[in-house]
Amino acid sequence: MNPINADELTTHANWGAGDPHLLVRRDYERITFSLVEDEVTIGSSADASLQLAGIDPIHARIDHTSQDEYRLTMIGEGVHNVRSTASGVGAVDDRSEILRTGARFTLGKWELVFVRAEFADHGRPYGGRQGGEGTKQKPQPARPDYAHGGTVADPRPLETPQD
Repeated sequence: MNPINADELTTHANWGAGDPHLLVRRDYERITFSLVEDEVTIGSSADASLQLAGIDPIHARIDHTSQDEYRLTMIGEGVHNVRSTASGVGAVDDRSEILRTGARFTLGKWELVFVRAEFADHGRPYGGRQGGEGTKQKPQPARPDYAHGGTVADPRPLETPQD
C-alpha cells in the first residue's frame, strides 16, 4: 500500500481561485458579492465594502489570509458557525472563523452564505469531488436500514459488569 502524501490531503488552487463570494439576502432582497479584496468590511457605513442597511456601521470583516483562506471576524452581534468555546478547526476565538463553502452567518436581519468552488476550498481533500476526492478516500460502509430496525454496529468491545 502506498503511503498518503500530506500534500494530497489538501486543496491547492491558484490564489483566490474558485470565485469566492457571498450570497446575501433579507426578505426579498438578494445580492451576490464577490470577494476580490484582501479585506472586506460589512456594515451600514458608507465606508463599508459591502453596505447593508440596518446593521452596525462596521458589523463584520472578512480577511483573505496569507494561506488563501477567508476568515470572518464578527464585530457586531450575529450568529455564525463557531461555537462559543472556539474549539473548532480554524477558530481563533469565538468571534472569528475560517469560512468554508456553505458557511452561514447573520448580521441583523441579513443572512450571508460563503461560497467557493470545491477545487479551491482548502477544507476539501484531493481538490474536492472534481479533483478525485471520492476515488481516493476509503468509502464508508452501507447505511443501515433504519426503517427496519437496523443499527450501526458499535466497534467497541462489550464490557460485562463485574459483580
